Amino acid sequence: MWEVVSVAFAVLAALGNAVASVLQRLGAAPKPSTRRALAWARHLLRDRVWLAGAGVLALSGASQAAALATGRLAVVQPVMTTELPFTLVVGSLLFRSRPDRRTWLAFAAMTAGLAALLWMVRPSHGVPSVPGERWLVVGVGACVAIAVLSAVATQLPSAPKAAVLGSATAVAFALTAALMKDATGRINDGWSALFTAWQTYTVAVVGLFGFLMLQLTFRAGTLVASQPALTLGDAFLSVVLGALLFEERLTLGVWVLPEIAALALISFGSFQLARAPAVAGHTREETW
Repeated sequence: MWEVVSVAFAVLAALGNAVASVLQRLGAAPKPSTRRALAWARHLLRDRVWLAGAGVLALSGASQAAALATGRLAVVQPVMTTELPFTLVVGSLLFRSRPDRRTWLAFAAMTAGLAALLWMVRPSHGVPSVPGERWLVVGVGACVAIAVLSAVATQLPSAPKAAVLGSATAVAFALTAALMKDATGRINDGWSALFTAWQTYTVAVVGLFGFLMLQLTFRAGTLVASQPALTLGDAFLSVVLGALLFEERLTLGVWVLPEIAALALISFGSFQLARAPAVAGHTREETW
């Protein structure tokens, strides 16, 4: 029963992320007068559409926390890749753009690949909380990866820059999800254990950092460039963190090749969906 509840919350969080992604992409698109970082930041804080997206993102974060509290990291985060198909639906409604046959094929491919992967991998339940020494190793590794990717991004043109920043953001999001699961896993020891755990407050810091990275990613280029790296990177890293931190064991062996095929199907669907006009988005002036 809890597994069903967890997946339901994960789907709700993915839908919230999709709505927030479309709204914030509209708000974060730089105008000629907002090319400088400070002017752009002021523009965002005055932009009602961007602020609405931020509010929806906060609600989706609460749904994600509920999903992680009741389910496994290696299940919840891959389910949240449905954000991209949801973005297609939301973007289609907002931009009044009907998806073509190729887009629906990509939608079906991603959905089928995700369902097949979750059925084959079948991650086991792991430990509810993580020893501090594991966090030390993973935390340092994540910080190094984000720093390297961010430094590389500064040397790249728009599309590659957005993809690399999307990858860095994915690391931050996966780390936030893992911290969130570790924090909520302590509820069994009482609410005081939750509010006295360092993970609870680190979630806020890392989550805010990931949120800021997301805005820089949106500013760097289109969703076509950033969304696949962001969506797939978050899911893949979360599966890895589920195994490394929470001892969630995956079904591999003879299933490895079919699982790789399912990953390829998800990747194909993700890249094709990100190219759809409803997902890639337009500037607000083009839409309104």
